Amino acid sequence: MLRKILLVLICSLYAFGIQQQSFLEPEEAFKTSFEKHEDKLVFKLKLGKDIYLYDDKLKFFITKPEKIDIRKDLIVPEAKPYEIWQIHTKDLNIEIPYDLLKSKSSSSTFEVQVDFQGCSKQGLCYAPMSETTTVDFNTAVKNIEKIESSSEQTATAQNETDIIAGTLKDGNILLVLATFFGFGLLLSLTPCVFPMIPILSSIIVKAGDSGNLTASKGFFLSLVYVLSMAVAYTIAGVLAGVFGANLQVSLQNPYVLVVFAAIFVALAFSMFGYFKLELPQSLQNKINKTTDGKEKQGVVGIAIMGFLSALIVGPCVAPPLAGALVYIGQTGDAILGGAALFVMSLGMGAPLLLIGLGAGKYMPTPGGWMESVTKIFGIVMLAVAIWMLDRVFDPTIIMYLWALLLIGTAVYLKIFEHILARVLTIVILIYGVLVFVGAVSGATNVLKPLDKFTSGVAVSQAEVLPVAYVKNNTEIDAAVKASSKPVMLDFYATWCISCKELEEITFKDPRVIAKLKEFTLVKADVTENNADDKAMQKRFGVVGPPALIFWDKDNNEIKASQIVGYKNPDDFLEIVNKHFK
Repeated sequence: MLRKILLVLICSLYAFGIQQQSFLEPEEAFKTSFEKHEDKLVFKLKLGKDIYLYDDKLKFFITKPEKIDIRKDLIVPEAKPYEIWQIHTKDLNIEIPYDLLKSKSSSSTFEVQVDFQGCSKQGLCYAPMSETTTVDFNTAVKNIEKIESSSEQTATAQNETDIIAGTLKDGNILLVLATFFGFGLLLSLTPCVFPMIPILSSIIVKAGDSGNLTASKGFFLSLVYVLSMAVAYTIAGVLAGVFGANLQVSLQNPYVLVVFAAIFVALAFSMFGYFKLELPQSLQNKINKTTDGKEKQGVVGIAIMGFLSALIVGPCVAPPLAGALVYIGQTGDAILGGAALFVMSLGMGAPLLLIGLGAGKYMPTPGGWMESVTKIFGIVMLAVAIWMLDRVFDPTIIMYLWALLLIGTAVYLKIFEHILARVLTIVILIYGVLVFVGAVSGATNVLKPLDKFTSGVAVSQAEVLPVAYVKNNTEIDAAVKASSKPVMLDFYATWCISCKELEEITFKDPRVIAKLKEFTLVKADVTENNADDKAMQKRFGVVGPPALIFWDKDNNEIKASQIVGYKNPDDFLEIVNKHFK
């Protein structure tokens, strides 16, 4: 009897052992690995036979420098139902872009952890498991780039912004500053600086009322304006580089723009003689204690106007500005980066200094005519106000405002009896009427008021390219993943002047339209500058719109093709054709 019991026990244990052997060990059931590529980390999970993974147990975290859940930011294959759960039965390859890690923290070292749990269809469930790896952008990623890319490829992988940032890192300080001054001179020809010309001119004309405007005084007033503008650009740039918060972009909200437009309207009515704008009496009394009190009042006002103009009137983003901000963000060297921004701003203001010098030197002797000229600059101030409101209001409303201003200007210019003034009055009146007719017809471009009548159907249906709008990084990833063609992501904002240039000039060029048909077009409207907008821009190192990001048909981001700021059709096609033939 004892022998039978022992035999049954041995057989049971043997059978149990066989059954135990039929289950895979955890390391066989779940084979994991991390692969570090040039621009991303890939987590690979290979499932054993009859093994499945619970979707809700699959989690991705950044655990250092702080714990952050990033599962929602990743593209994970869709799970399928199994009994009451959602499971994965196929091997997983989950990409974790380095840009995503950088968008979550300014640290150069990250620890990434993946948690998962699964079961065997034979009835055994495994304990929860975790895998971790470290990404060090100071060492590991650089080594990977050296292995995977030759030195020539690395050089060509830089876009314009990266090249400028590299110039700041490696160049001679004096040469760097001189280069940025040259960048500023080029930027002075952009639409962002143009509105500052009438603002400064009106200030100088107003100062000429007293009759003592000389060349040196005109130059001094312009210098105060330009230096204040440069200080504002520098402060805003350093803040954006160090903290990632672009002050200029933050100020482009409707409330600020409407208030500033109202200030220009008030300036205009002041020039029309309805009232006199002055500093508060208490501040005037303090300033007037000095012998040059009145002079200082004017200087303070000009300095304030220059500072605000830089922040609100001209928030354009261009490669030199982006390069300086990238340099500050990467190195923390706010001194050299700030100095580069300062001299760039001086370059932008150089034409304004010439205006002040010329106005002081060539302005005729004060007389009754000065009152009329002052009122003309009042009209210019109203034009600047409408130009600012163009970023806020519907284009049709802006068309009506331009029409009213042009017609009102024509009526006002009747005070001049000179034959040239009368001809100009007729031309402005006719154009004002045309703009009004254009507004009624639905036209939105003041420079093409009769577009609806002259072009018939402005753009054929074949030329209307489909655009997918995205609101966050998850939607960007989904759009890129779903595309079988190269992808172009367009960062846009309604207050962005250069964005409108791209849309009205570059993207309406027939050659550009033909090229863009080869792409899936995606647009991110960052007008509101909310948390999602900032996260999207931070991910791609975008300091502000416009910016164009490209992916090839295999969903690889082509960083060298990234475009910042306005590009004319020829320059745009040169960059795109270089990488997408």
